[in-house]
Amino acid sequence: MQKKILLLGSGELGKEFVIAAQRIGQYVIAVDSYANAPAMQVAHEFEIINMLDGAELDRIVAKHNPDFIVPEIEAIRTERFYDYEKKGITVVPSAKAANFTMNRKAIRDLAAKDLGLRTANYRYATTQEELEKAVAEVGIPCVVKPLMSSSGKGQSTIKTHEDITKAWNYAVEGSRGDIVEVIVEAFVNFNSEITLLTVTQNNHPTLFCAPIGHRQERGDYQESWQPANVSQKDILEAQDMARKVTEALGGAGLFGVEFFLTDEGVYFSELSPRPHDTGMVTLAKTQNFNEFELHLRAILSIPIAEITQEKIGASVVILATENSNNPTYEGIEKVASLSKTDFRIFGKPTSRPYRRMGVVLVNDSLDTPIEEIVEKAKKTATLVKVNP
Repeated sequence: MQKKILLLGSGELGKEFVIAAQRIGQYVIAVDSYANAPAMQVAHEFEIINMLDGAELDRIVAKHNPDFIVPEIEAIRTERFYDYEKKGITVVPSAKAANFTMNRKAIRDLAAKDLGLRTANYRYATTQEELEKAVAEVGIPCVVKPLMSSSGKGQSTIKTHEDITKAWNYAVEGSRGDIVEVIVEAFVNFNSEITLLTVTQNNHPTLFCAPIGHRQERGDYQESWQPANVSQKDILEAQDMARKVTEALGGAGLFGVEFFLTDEGVYFSELSPRPHDTGMVTLAKTQNFNEFELHLRAILSIPIAEITQEKIGASVVILATENSNNPTYEGIEKVASLSKTDFRIFGKPTSRPYRRMGVVLVNDSLDTPIEEIVEKAKKTATLVKVNP
């Protein structure tokens, strides 16, 4: 049953995926643009290439001839995936899903125009002049994001007309890939944000994890908790939207589908065709399977009978504050001494301000107020220091 998996992108999410794959006897080649990336440290083999170089991507696919190609990042020449699929390689969740969701334009148009899901009013811009026009049409305040980016890079909020130039420059700098284009979204007056981890299976029903609440700064998640406090009406609406969009994309695997919850109902926000950063809360043993195990089992067509909520939990990120080529950590012993608490250090070889270097995990029984767990996790995360 051993399959060969080519993992494109080797960050902390990829590392946990590799660990899950190793536990059930799979063979993984981890790929990234720099040496000693987290997933490379636990994979069988690794490759260092620029995944936006189509020829290089073709070369390593031909070299390793994998059964599965599993993308973990956005900056990949995803149009090549259709050719790999024709050659009999399974692209996860599918070539269409990977190609559409690596570009905010494709996934937003699919959701809003093709499927009719409720989304924020939006426009696109390829120049600063087009951005000014788009802002005038959607109104201020609004949010600007590169079409291709991750972890909030290049994302900002325009609050006055004077912010436009700065927002354009920041978006271009934070863009991944070679597409110089941004999406401009009208600001949604939301009460909360959730991620709905959605698992599509081959020949088995689509399953949903309990909703995950999260808080962001600079477009990147700071803490997440499960389950989020969501009404049954909103849960059903979010599940319906998630089912429609994942069915349209096809394939098997775990999707991280993000929503805004408002007084008017649920708004579709974004979608990732892979484990989601906010889903690291599942490493706190909140479920019978964490998100990485679910992704792997769905990919391999190992039936997932059910997803059960075992505990409540929270995750809080450990951020670097300085640049370093050899970061070290202090305070781990303090975290380890606390009950129902755990941590992960990702093993990134370098640090920079605000780079996510690890995560603190806390859980407790299902009858514990979620607010208490989140607060405990936040306080615990302050015990860990990343030193240059």
